Amino acid sequence: MQTNATYTSFVALGDSFTEGMSDGLPDGSYRGWADLLAARLAARTPDFRYANLAVRGKLIRQIADEQVEPAAAMGTDLVTLVGGLNDTLRPKCDVDEVCALLQQSVERLAPSCRQLVLMRSPIRRGPVSARFLPRMEQLFDFIDELAARHGAIVVDLYGAETLGDRQMWDEDRLHLNAEGHRRVAEAVWQALGHSPESDWTERLPAPVPPAWLARRAADLRFTRQHLVPWIGRRLTGRSSGDGLAPKRGALLPYEG
Repeated sequence: MQTNATYTSFVALGDSFTEGMSDGLPDGSYRGWADLLAARLAARTPDFRYANLAVRGKLIRQIADEQVEPAAAMGTDLVTLVGGLNDTLRPKCDVDEVCALLQQSVERLAPSCRQLVLMRSPIRRGPVSARFLPRMEQLFDFIDELAARHGAIVVDLYGAETLGDRQMWDEDRLHLNAEGHRRVAEAVWQALGHSPESDWTERLPAPVPPAWLARRAADLRFTRQHLVPWIGRRLTGRSSGDGLAPKRGALLPYEG
């Protein structure tokens, strides 16, 4: 890997993690780790261009079918691909098929760019994620193998305890908050060989435990606003990303 390499263009592929949820802006859009990384790269490079093809709720087959070819055609310096975790959360998930689709995507993307970045995704620690950990770890092990074969960088977010901390996650318990996205951007920045601007693995101070009533109110709010709609989509075969276009479908100048 080239230290302090200059990247003049960047395209990000994936699902809600890369789209940037849930770091919301006043206009209703989202600003996630990929946007923060693009802003840093743009500050170093004149005429920098950035595209983000990620759409919330996408499974790996949709990423492979809808995002990979457009991204490869852009011929950018830097490509990030994060996908497959949504698949592992489905009741019926063929992890071998997920890995095969990821391999197909990497084989197309790696020759099209100067540097491909893959990730072992962060997981909010808890009883729900624990149920699916064997699937996730099988996927993450395969990502390591893929990266070794194709010269990709792997950013290990799963192995960082700090990103499993509940304080890094939004109230929907599915997406990182602003601090979580900032730390992911810093992790990728450092993985690309740039000098650290902060310690993204530093643990947060332990929070003051909320009172029982506050915890119950938060649980009820989470169930009503997030869990029930999520279950409804699973039962009806719908996705939160149905009908949505990529947030930055074209490779355009970006100033952050």
